[in-house]
Amino acid sequence: MRIVKLSKESKENLLADLLKRDPNNYGQYADTVQAIVDDVKARGDEALFEYTEKFDKVKVTKDTIRVTKEEIDEALKQVDPKLMEVMVKSMKNIRAFHEKQKQLSWFDTTPDGTILGQRVTPLDSAGLYVPGGKAAYPSSVLMNIIPAEVAGVNRIVMVTPPGKDGKVNPVTLAAAHIAGATEVYKVGGAQAIAALAFGTESIPKVNKIAGPGNIYVALAKKAVYGHVSIDSIAGPSEIMVLADESANAKFVAADLLSQAEHDELACAILVTTSMKLAEEVSKLTEEFIAGLSRKEILQKSIDNYGYILVADSMDDAVDVVNEIAPEHLEIQTINPFETMTQVRNAGAIFMGEYSSEPLGDYFAGPNHVLPTNGTAKFFSPLGVDAYVKKSSIIYYSKKALKPVSRDIIQFAESEYLTAHANSIRVRFEDDKE
Repeated sequence: MRIVKLSKESKENLLADLLKRDPNNYGQYADTVQAIVDDVKARGDEALFEYTEKFDKVKVTKDTIRVTKEEIDEALKQVDPKLMEVMVKSMKNIRAFHEKQKQLSWFDTTPDGTILGQRVTPLDSAGLYVPGGKAAYPSSVLMNIIPAEVAGVNRIVMVTPPGKDGKVNPVTLAAAHIAGATEVYKVGGAQAIAALAFGTESIPKVNKIAGPGNIYVALAKKAVYGHVSIDSIAGPSEIMVLADESANAKFVAADLLSQAEHDELACAILVTTSMKLAEEVSKLTEEFIAGLSRKEILQKSIDNYGYILVADSMDDAVDVVNEIAPEHLEIQTINPFETMTQVRNAGAIFMGEYSSEPLGDYFAGPNHVLPTNGTAKFFSPLGVDAYVKKSSIIYYSKKALKPVSRDIIQFAESEYLTAHANSIRVRFEDDKE
């Protein structure tokens, strides 16, 4: 990995480099995606089936597009029982964490007859996109479905590209089943997002779409936003390790590569105050890559978006962390809890040398669907809040409204909204006082 001395110029160059990975910068695909979305909206199933055959080389019909109970039972038999046990353990941890995020409706009353409050209700339906192709991601299935299930969403729909055999990956399907998916459809790509957003004859529309995908999926989610809610427009994965001289170089190198193996656009950055650590980590990453299965992807990722930044002080190192706002941040310093208090922008923070990023990906419980490309400055991890909506509750008795009626009328008339003022005035015009 390249070692760069942290300076104002090197930080600006790094940020510019990272921005190239932002899905919003892939405008050359936008017209293609929009055409697919518009076509599915206009022609429904007919277009959906055509695109599935074109892109996935699988013929689906209204009778085969939805996964059946028999297919689920078959998938459950094919999954290694030990893996099923692990997924169940993971699911319990994820559910326990997200149960703590649930918010209750609340109401405040006053003696003169006002009731103000907030009613929290789940979305009626949610759609989860699960990538297919190169690999199966049952962990993402659990992370997306379980918060919706905890929130109380009645209809949880999963869409995923079918394999060449026309079936859904058994592990993916098993994860969807145990997590609580109510429907599963064999369709992927931008066409699947359009189906969820607008509905077709086979797939009724949903209120919200969540889940990771390629650039076509990301741009499709952007295109349908407003017709439905979405979780985010996620970019490629990224990890940043903040370390001092106390860090274990082997652990740091291994953790950087844990995210770099996702794809060629994944980003791995170490920022440290120790040149010695920087040099050790640079050497170890090359040694590790040689023995790992996805070495070609790893090498391209590290070559393109792998950096080791050497800072003069921990304050400078923390500043660059807050500027980059990484999706995953590991803090491997002498006192990680103290360091953590200075971090304002990060999707998930892993503290200490035994809290490596894959712990969060698979097992600990916090959600691994996180803001990318600097959006941790204003977005949060996926959670129960993503699957609920809140309604304000307002009640005033006549006794409560009368003392403030003149205030409201004056406020409305100051904005020249006389109908607003009149709706208050008419309620008291027959009063003799």
